Amino acid sequence: MGLKDLIRRCKKNDRGAQEELYRIYAAKLFGVCLKYSGNYQQAEDNLQDGFVTIFDKIVQYKDEGSFEGWMKRILINTALQKHRQQKVYGITNEDRLQEEEAEVETEELSVDFLLACIHSLPDRYRQVFSMYAMDGYSHREIADQLNISEGTSKSNLARARMALREKIEKENINRNSAQSS
Repeated sequence: MGLKDLIRRCKKNDRGAQEELYRIYAAKLFGVCLKYSGNYQQAEDNLQDGFVTIFDKIVQYKDEGSFEGWMKRILINTALQKHRQQKVYGITNEDRLQEEEAEVETEELSVDFLLACIHSLPDRYRQVFSMYAMDGYSHREIADQLNISEGTSKSNLARARMALREKIEKENINRNSAQSS
């Protein structure tokens, strides 16, 4: 069965088609949920809630653009909406931090280590970093989604990058020290 047929059947509330769609995309979309959730359990909850929304709104999908991208947007919005309900974003000092593009050696670092570094960031930094650097949102879109100013988005991104750079540099020093011993 093709994707268009699967979507058509999901629009008719065909439970078998919904199960198939979930089976095909859940693992990939779970990674999106992990980026925007505070922990694994929260990511699982966001995935389930996101799929409920996908099935509720699938009739609105008009076969234009990427279906996977459409679902990804719903999951991101679901995670952000739940986060907004739980916490209030504090205003971060909006002084313009210089966006330094320093070279950091990441070639020998594992993907797991890099993801752990990103996941260890404070929520607002992780979300802005994920939205901007990983999902291609503009600062205006981030500001609208998180109900913050563009300046706060830029500041949070710069601070996230600094924190990540420090963690990676520390890991590189630790690895070099271990190799020297």
